[in-house]
Amino acid sequence: MQRIKITSIQAPNSDAVCRRIGAYLGEKLGIPCEFIDHISWQERERMLDRGEVEIGWICGLPYVWKVDQEKPGIELLAAQVMQAERYQDQPVYYSDVIVRRDSNFSAFMDLRGASWAFNEPHSHSGYNITRYHLAVSGETGKFFSRVLEAGSHQEALKLVLNGEIDASAIDSTVLETEILLQPEICERFRVIATLGPSPIPPWVISTQLPFTVRQAIRGVFLDMHSDPLGSSILKAGQIKRFVQVDDRDYDPIRSMAQIAESVIL
Repeated sequence: MQRIKITSIQAPNSDAVCRRIGAYLGEKLGIPCEFIDHISWQERERMLDRGEVEIGWICGLPYVWKVDQEKPGIELLAAQVMQAERYQDQPVYYSDVIVRRDSNFSAFMDLRGASWAFNEPHSHSGYNITRYHLAVSGETGKFFSRVLEAGSHQEALKLVLNGEIDASAIDSTVLETEILLQPEICERFRVIATLGPSPIPPWVISTQLPFTVRQAIRGVFLDMHSDPLGSSILKAGQIKRFVQVDDRDYDPIRSMAQIAESVIL
């Protein structure tokens, strides 16, 4: 094999650590790994779907959509366990509902009639779980007065910080990275609710790769935390380690997506 292509379909603030993970993988395998980040996330996903990218980090909702097709072209590779104590050493994450610090909102139900931003409709943490939460609370898509698609978690965060939108649900790992990069923003927002936990976005691998190659790549991911260089790369991304996950681990997302269908934002 001449080259392996790897990409992230997650927030742009994770691209730096993903690039380092790709370089580490290439060094361990002795195969050049190219990190694809010069195109939109939509095109990255299309390349993954076409088998033009062999490894991708994707949201759990598109993952279940893809593997539940008749002939899925991907399988689970690994999932990360984040360092923060709130994750309790499990491959999970949350959706933190944020508002401006100077707002009068104190709980999710206070947002009735407020404006809301979500990142994009293929997102579990920003869109699907909000609809699920409204559905199980007996609410409809009319709960909010105005709903805006921001395009990304980082843009939704900006809209709230700038006072253009009242609230949004932000992937907890994205929010933690933004705080690491811009600690001053902590003075400008509050978390008034936390939705989840949910199975964390998984890394997937193309089934077009030979089985032995897929196993070798999986081994590098799962052993990365035990290597000093690998551990330092993970630490920079606030990741504790990678663990093996099973398709059944993503059944909660399937269940939430089914219930969420009753709510249109």
